[in-house]
Amino acid sequence: MIEPFSYNPPVHNGLETLYLDDHLIIVNKPSGLLATPEKGTERSDCLLSRVQLEYPGADTVDRLDMFTSGVIIFSLTSKCHKALSKQFEEKNIHKEYIAKVYDELECRKGIINLPLIADLPNRPKQKVDFMSGKLAKTQYELITTDNSGNSLVRLIPLTSRSHQLQVHMAALGNPILGDAMYGCDASCEASSGLLLHAKKISFIHPLLNIEININCPSSFE
Repeated sequence: MIEPFSYNPPVHNGLETLYLDDHLIIVNKPSGLLATPEKGTERSDCLLSRVQLEYPGADTVDRLDMFTSGVIIFSLTSKCHKALSKQFEEKNIHKEYIAKVYDELECRKGIINLPLIADLPNRPKQKVDFMSGKLAKTQYELITTDNSGNSLVRLIPLTSRSHQLQVHMAALGNPILGDAMYGCDASCEASSGLLLHAKKISFIHPLLNIEININCPSSFE
């Protein structure tokens, strides 16, 4: 059983807005902040509630795990919420992540195809399960290897499963630095948090019919 964690979200010093119009807002989520609230008043502070302080009609259509930073979209109208939800469902919104992982990659690029399922005795962990797991695919590519022998990689999720990128990189033998949940132990380079960042997002605006391309560099590149 995973020990319950103490939720200590980063101090709110204002939104880092990457794009804004009358229909949607895209912001840079800090690591350690929930994207949406969880049960319990101590976990009500989240990115959605912070966005709603300035934009009361904001609603969630996108998600990032708590320790993942980077670009995330919120709708500002019900019409846009419906349209964006459909685009996500039809995989017409494309996200690219960057991560720093332990050790050198055996192959410079490839696709990880390992089905995932909840690890029920150890929630919220996920695990690879070839019998009952759901399809999960991640495209990866080496960007560079540093002097410590660790690798900066580009990750593109081809499916959307909880903790997918973390589990897949750990299964590859290259857990993401700062990821205590999936095996980046003391042998990994020390870091200030999970080194996983949603760097890019691109899609056609569902109401304005314009191309949206957001590039938000990470702090660890």
